[in-house]
Amino acid sequence: MIGPNAVLQLLPQIERVAGAGQVDALLAQAGIGQVPDGSAMIPEAEARRLHAMVRMTLPGAEDVLRAAGAATGAYILAHRIPKPAQAVLRALPAPLAARALSRAITRHAWTFAGSGRFAALTPWRFEIADNPVIRGAVSPVPLCAWHAAVFQHLYAALVHPDCRCRECRCGAQPGQLACVFEISMA
Repeated sequence: MIGPNAVLQLLPQIERVAGAGQVDALLAQAGIGQVPDGSAMIPEAEARRLHAMVRMTLPGAEDVLRAAGAATGAYILAHRIPKPAQAVLRALPAPLAARALSRAITRHAWTFAGSGRFAALTPWRFEIADNPVIRGAVSPVPLCAWHAAVFQHLYAALVHPDCRCRECRCGAQPGQLACVFEISMA
């Protein structure tokens, strides 16, 4: 199971670039009969199929996935991280805020990593082994723009506005076993 925002935040982005008809078509092609209501986890296979359909069919798919990731980060800030905790993180020096945020992300990794194995290698570097969103995919380039954008949005909002996240290795790339994300200050 994976958090419903892996699907829910993607739908407005698909509609923005391709129209409501394309949302319905991609949901059908991904085998999602009913849009999740956001109250419960969803089967990770649904998210994987929808992300794959976006990557295969939409021009500018990486931008669509990044926008959905940023929207997921905004949702997390609005609904999951208490405002007092956000204020404390913003007041801390960046290295301390990054350490605290990475611990919080680790505690809640099941919501975005599903059955994958998440690890905070450092407060600035994360890994998702067997990432369910790209499981089975093969690509010469990283595919996890959605995850990178979620991390970037949270770090830019809570650690330092210049934080950027890039996926430096992807489990979909030949020979790679995990997706690795690095946060840096631009």
